[in-house]
Amino acid sequence: MNQPALRHADNLQPAWQQNEDRIEGMLQTVLTNRFLPQPDQNSVFVGDGNYRAVGAEFLGHFIRMGGLQPKSSVLDIGSGIGRMAVPLTQYLDSDHGRYVGIDPVEGGVTWCRQSVTPVYPNFTFQHVDIAHELYNPSGRINGKALKLPYPDRQFDFAIMTSIVTHLPPDEVLVYFSEINRMLKPGGRLFVTAFVADSIAAKDEHGRRDPRLAFVRSGDGPCWFVPGLPPLAAVGFDDGFLDRALERAGFTTVLKSLGHWRGQSAGHYQDVFVAERRSVSG
Repeated sequence: MNQPALRHADNLQPAWQQNEDRIEGMLQTVLTNRFLPQPDQNSVFVGDGNYRAVGAEFLGHFIRMGGLQPKSSVLDIGSGIGRMAVPLTQYLDSDHGRYVGIDPVEGGVTWCRQSVTPVYPNFTFQHVDIAHELYNPSGRINGKALKLPYPDRQFDFAIMTSIVTHLPPDEVLVYFSEINRMLKPGGRLFVTAFVADSIAAKDEHGRRDPRLAFVRSGDGPCWFVPGLPPLAAVGFDDGFLDRALERAGFTTVLKSLGHWRGQSAGHYQDVFVAERRSVSG
């Protein structure tokens, strides 16, 4: 009754459970390695929290929850100033793994190109001028007509961390469909979001993050925070993202609700892991 939804495909669990000590050791290395690239504190223009700690936490989630493998080809939507990329440099195989980050804010892309790529040449970054009310209001590419500059079936794993939380609903399906096009059959998409289920919407435990006092916008499916620009934090009706993933050609293999809603969980935002369905022929 009102417990966080948590579903695992059978093939997600053994890979990381058998290597937990190795994973923990690697995450500690990410936290303590002073030679890893790190931007000046004043330059971290997206997200809050400790740059290195947040990145290490998500690397653990990508492996344990998402099933990310060292030889994977990774697409990071909204790569920002490398918060996810830098920890991944310590996990992806330098010969067989690769990473592509895209972002509409040119400053973050420039820093990553200058600070990450020269040391890790299998990590590349591209500025894509997608319009966004908050982050790139003068962008040339309308999010409703998004077409990313990569061929079909190029990637094994795609990341959308804190991206859906800033998208209008009519762009969510566009992003999911475009990512589905670029993933290989069986490839996975890792998404974080705010799901406005009954517990979150009513703050049933009285412990919801006070910064996220979501109120429904009209008939839904969006929930916005009063006093903030609408796209500063977007929640969606429970079921909206599930259906959008299904329509885009994904099967959800994991849905785990986060502790922002006041429930115990091992992560803050809600997490979806979805797998691209195989295409016959």
